[in-house]
Amino acid sequence: MKDDDHGCPKCDRTETEIDEISTTGTGLSKFLDIQNRKFMVISCTNCGYSELYKGQSSGDMVDLFLG
Repeated sequence: MKDDDHGCPKCDRTETEIDEISTTGTGLSKFLDIQNRKFMVISCTNCGYSELYKGQSSGDMVDLFLG
């Protein structure tokens, strides 16, 4: 990919959808089914390609996805 390319890594479109998921960790949290890990999901609205980012949401997450 060239440095001047922006957009989805699969289809080069720039429309995105942001969502959040929670998952369990390991050990006791897995045993008790405690969902203590959060991830932001940035998805291309055209092709559905998605990337996960650990932690809280910020406007910069979309910039990471789009390049």
